[in-house]
Amino acid sequence: MSEKEISEKMQDITKRMKNRREELNMSYQTLSEKVGISKSTLQRYETGYIKNMPVDKLEEIADALSVSPAYLMGWESSKPITMAAHLDGKDFTKEQWSRIESFAKFVKQEDTKQIP
Repeated sequence: MSEKEISEKMQDITKRMKNRREELNMSYQTLSEKVGISKSTLQRYETGYIKNMPVDKLEEIADALSVSPAYLMGWESSKPITMAAHLDGKDFTKEQWSRIESFAKFVKQEDTKQIP
């Protein structure tokens, strides 16, 4: 991969990071605290000033942004859908969320099958 291609790839990664952070209304400070890096380091990653982001930091940033590292890398295009659900004022359990997510995936797959 040429230096130009690497630079373009990093720009894509940092753009996805920034867009997702802003979608979540998350500040540099909040994200940096979640990841365990300084606010200034995070800003340098996001602006592209630091060209080589360690893989472990990419994974931690992705986790803090509730996306996969593959999404940040541009290998997959789908972002998670944020769902808020309450039952009688109580949050769902992890098991219930897992079943809800499975059902949502099922519905999506069924819809794509019905496209003529």
